Amino acid sequence: MKLLKDILYKVRLEEVIGNTNIAVESIYHDSRLVTAQSLFIALPGRTTDGHKYIPDVIAKGADVIVCEILPEEKQKDITYIRVADTWETLAILASNFYDNPSSKMKVVGVTGTNGKTSVATICYKLYLQMGFQAGLLSTIENRIGKKLLPATHTTPDALAVQKLMAEMVKSGCTHCFMEVSSIALDQKRSYGIDFDVAIFTNITHDHLDYHITFDNYVKAKKIFFDTLGSNAFALVNVDDRNARIMVQNTKAKVRTFSMKTFADFKVRILEKELRGMHLTIDGKEIWVRLTGEFNAYNILCAYASAVLLGQDTMSILTALSTIEPIEGRFNTVISKDGVTGIIDYAHTPDALQNIIDGIRDVMKSGTRLITVVGCGGDRDKTKRPVMGKLAATLSDQAIFTSDNPRSEEPETIIREMKTELSSALARKVLSITDREEAIRSAVSIARPGDVILVAGKGHEKYQEIKGVKRDFDDKKVVTETFKSREL
Repeated sequence: MKLLKDILYKVRLEEVIGNTNIAVESIYHDSRLVTAQSLFIALPGRTTDGHKYIPDVIAKGADVIVCEILPEEKQKDITYIRVADTWETLAILASNFYDNPSSKMKVVGVTGTNGKTSVATICYKLYLQMGFQAGLLSTIENRIGKKLLPATHTTPDALAVQKLMAEMVKSGCTHCFMEVSSIALDQKRSYGIDFDVAIFTNITHDHLDYHITFDNYVKAKKIFFDTLGSNAFALVNVDDRNARIMVQNTKAKVRTFSMKTFADFKVRILEKELRGMHLTIDGKEIWVRLTGEFNAYNILCAYASAVLLGQDTMSILTALSTIEPIEGRFNTVISKDGVTGIIDYAHTPDALQNIIDGIRDVMKSGTRLITVVGCGGDRDKTKRPVMGKLAATLSDQAIFTSDNPRSEEPETIIREMKTELSSALARKVLSITDREEAIRSAVSIARPGDVILVAGKGHEKYQEIKGVKRDFDDKKVVTETFKSREL
């Protein structure tokens, strides 16, 4: 419970009608959850507007209404707070309500098209390995110490973020590592969090179903760095041409990392295998259990952020050498006759190219790459032909299949993936709508030494078809099919 006047601290108020010296038991933006003595904040959305539910929530017992547009009819015992931006206000209210937990930990946020989950998770595992209590907010999972909590969004809403962070503080966590998505930034879910390090991994084609244009997408990412405080570090990948744009208006201290050019932190790959890599990081050699150029960047991010937070370099490198691959990111399964299955979340053109390039770098001559890939329904359609052409061009054999078709017909998605294929590339492609059948077909045509890449779903344990999520696990299907291959 908090007094309303206290949780309004730092909120940009336009108008206040009623008493602010009253108790608030809880905050809601979902009208279905409202209880007595609660504050309801009306959020304008793409499909609905919270303002239309104000009469309903008052009937349920809400006695504080925060909104951008005041209702024409106002009830006597209700406090109305008018603000310019309810998304921003929600973030501030949530932080105040949970006693500003981000100020009581070191918080590292990671944004970019690819690598967010891997970097945040590697950082989290690194700090656990070094003996710290840490929390994680990611696409795959949320963790408080070693306690596992389910994750439903890349970045949870502002209320959920602050509640999770408060639980981290209560559990003794000294560090929190979190993904920060472009949509979350646009909706100000991370607004008001006291970030100590903000990491930019890269930016490529993604989420244009939401942002409409690539320029809007870049601007959304840039918000993260524009709102950092002067005590924070902005750690950016200068091998990406958008890195300088990200930090051109930041107040934070800018630090850079790179594999290909001059930077504050540098990594070089000495040797790559399927089981790991031999690297030099700032001139110090290290063997890691991850592979691929993209993972060299991810490891460097974790190293650099830990250095910026004051950790000993040798302790960091020793801990990094023990970290296992992240679930759904370059996970390998090997059959008894030597076929390698790789399961990866790659679901954007850049991620798909990175994972295929990483595999090609370590494949033996005379072996083949068979790629099983699809594209999600009800999402950015412009990347479908790009991903289809990449898979067909870079693989010896490609199988186009369903990802999460959602409300769309899988055959339509596959057809759109094939629109930019030449006749020669089209001959390298099989179309198999059923994802399990597609994976089994890949295994059946593989020869000893071949590599099968199953891309797009990674850690997900479901497939969403016509509004229904059914159990489905790429890694499980590959593993079981390899066993049947042995019979």
